[in-house]
Amino acid sequence: MKTREMASPGFHQALAVHQAVVPPSRIYPSIAEAAERQTKAMRALRLRAFPESEVSSEDQPAPIEAARVQRRRGAEVTRALALRRARAERAGLAQLPAQVQNATYPLDQTG
Repeated sequence: MKTREMASPGFHQALAVHQAVVPPSRIYPSIAEAAERQTKAMRALRLRAFPESEVSSEDQPAPIEAARVQRRRGAEVTRALALRRARAERAGLAQLPAQVQNATYPLDQTG
């Protein structure tokens, strides 16, 4: 297998001449300006169509993360109520505290 290093001196000379020639720029300034204007217009339209997607506040969680946080809080409330109820039942309390007895469980879908 031949590599560039093993090529003839004529190849190296031709390669150097070829690499020395700077190809003319294929980007016309007017086309670049038009593309920039179009990009700005598309950004403006996107901001008008989807205003909340561009507003990225570091201190506010994303909508899906907010739902997860809410679900975790509900699960913790349910867990705490279940623990209170279990402790009351173990203690043999005939009358459960009103807070535990009438509690609604946030994650209970049965109603």
